[in-house]
Amino acid sequence: MTADFSPLTDNDEATIDLQQQVARLQALLEVSRQVHATTSEPEVLRAVLRIAVLELEMAGAAFVAHDAEPMIFGDVPHPIPDSASDAFPLCDHDGHPLTTLIVFPPGQRALSFYELDFLQGLTLQAAVALENARNFERNLQWARVQKDLDAARDIQRSLIPRDLPDLAGFSLAVRSETCYEVGGDYVDVLAQPSGEILLAVADVAGKGLASALMASSFRSAFRAMAASGIPLHALARQANQHHWQEGEEARRRYVTAIVARLVLDPANPAAATLEILNAGHNPGFLLRPDGQTIEISASGTPLGMLPGMTYESQTLPFPPGSRLLLYTDGLTEVFRGEEEFGEERLLHEFSSSQADNSSGMLDTLWASLQQFAAGSPQGDDMTALAIIHLPQP
Repeated sequence: MTADFSPLTDNDEATIDLQQQVARLQALLEVSRQVHATTSEPEVLRAVLRIAVLELEMAGAAFVAHDAEPMIFGDVPHPIPDSASDAFPLCDHDGHPLTTLIVFPPGQRALSFYELDFLQGLTLQAAVALENARNFERNLQWARVQKDLDAARDIQRSLIPRDLPDLAGFSLAVRSETCYEVGGDYVDVLAQPSGEILLAVADVAGKGLASALMASSFRSAFRAMAASGIPLHALARQANQHHWQEGEEARRRYVTAIVARLVLDPANPAAATLEILNAGHNPGFLLRPDGQTIEISASGTPLGMLPGMTYESQTLPFPPGSRLLLYTDGLTEVFRGEEEFGEERLLHEFSSSQADNSSGMLDTLWASLQQFAAGSPQGDDMTALAIIHLPQP
């Protein structure tokens, strides 16, 4: 922004000789240097007030804004008049008001042409410096927020199960990618005291930090309940009631979840079964050895949406050659323009995958999603859990 030091009006008969012009320009250059010497908004304002009072020998000066207490320097009347005639507004580059400088000449005399010209140049410089200071502070605040978000992302990533149970005859893998720094998806693999394995995929309504906090809270409560080894229908009922009782914000951020318990028979590996329950979640896909696909649909509302809900689980055989895919809607809601990837495509990619292990199967699914998206940005958190009962040799 460049200050305009031309006379205020064409009809003004006052003249400033060359020496006065040079002195005025030197004074304004020094003023500009002082005003721009700090990135602190209070320091910018104090510098402007000090310059206005000392350079022009004013009785006092003040900055007034509708959303802040006045800042004063020198002899200023109390209260400050609402409609002072010697007021100079400071505006940003879009013309929006930042604050207003009011000066008070000694004896309430009128400002001279030189003083008006000087103050006009001062406020132009002050507006630029003030806007720069505010931008600098916003950048600092955002840097602090980003640092916290990075730490939260690292913490949330550390909660994704990495050391999965080593199950003879089974291949197990999980994958989770957030849309933002943190997200509301939850995936877990828990070894039960009975030797059974609990598998869970859940999705908190919404995205971002609030959903991530709710997902962490849900994870803690769910793990505590699951440790007792209660049946899945009782686990879902308790989780639903607990989340509902967490309050209004938790109810707005209800949780869809699909939970499975892998029951093993060491004496007969082929007799493995899955107890599985869907609480308002996307259907899970169970692929039988003969190629038949079973969709595990919801048996109740999402957890925390309504109090007193009951849920039903189902038990399905999981013999060698079977495959299970649990996922969040971030996989089906990948878009290419207006076209959605959808459940049918996901089921097709899952059932036609030739990967012989769960990690390879998830890699294949992610590659298909990326190819479909054709470079479009990720629009939701994406999480999946896959388990294969490996064919017996």
